Amino acid sequence: MAPVFAHGRLRLYLLKLLDESPRHGYEVIRLLEERFHGLYAPSAGTVYPRLAKLEKEGLVTHSTEGGRKIYALTDEGRAELAARADEIAGLEAEIRASVSTLAAEIREDVRGAAGDLRREVRAAAEQARAKPDDAGHPYREATQTWKEQAKRAKEESRRAKEEAKAARHQAKAARDAMDSARDEVQRIARQVQNQVQSYSRAGDWQAGLREGLAELSRELGRFGTPQGPADAPRTPWAPPHTPPAKGAGPETDAPAGPAD
Repeated sequence: MAPVFAHGRLRLYLLKLLDESPRHGYEVIRLLEERFHGLYAPSAGTVYPRLAKLEKEGLVTHSTEGGRKIYALTDEGRAELAARADEIAGLEAEIRASVSTLAAEIREDVRGAAGDLRREVRAAAEQARAKPDDAGHPYREATQTWKEQAKRAKEESRRAKEEAKAARHQAKAARDAMDSARDEVQRIARQVQNQVQSYSRAGDWQAGLREGLAELSRELGRFGTPQGPADAPRTPWAPPHTPPAKGAGPETDAPAGPAD
């Protein structure tokens, strides 16, 4: 199969997509798949390194929202895109041609498989005509063979559709789990930060650091439990120790004097 993008063309098209709107990397991958009508979907290993290179060149910048990098064009990126407007028009034509080529290759594969099936059916029919069965139905074996092969092809098509559907569901579940885990890690970080700050305000930053590290280990350890991090019981922190006021000595019990 010929490459979808010629050398350097994917880089230019990424600039065009980011000029339409700031996007995170996964959204760029999904949008490319939509533009190619599902016939082509670049991998993360193809898109993310190119976004990083564009950022290094000063054509793209990023901000972080919810743990994700949102990429957007810089003024330099917009200037390069404007200077290459004619190339963009040609690139759009190339993409339409690539989609047509991919669709033609898929049709050719299907046509080849159908041709193989027809040849097998014809061969079976010829064999049946050469050796008619006792009941006088020379085409019975060929008909049965065709039915079995058609049934098998139908089953394979159904199974392929089910596997594709299951893969989409698994991908969505993985994305949801990743989002949930990221939110939980951010919650843990905020909780630990608040607790450490409360110890620091009480003047016992060392204890706060120890408690913070211990709490962080406990919370992260819950990711491996069946309950999950959200439902696992949490051990409350000990209240921070407030040191005595400056200049005050340690408090001791006064000795009991003689009773009056």
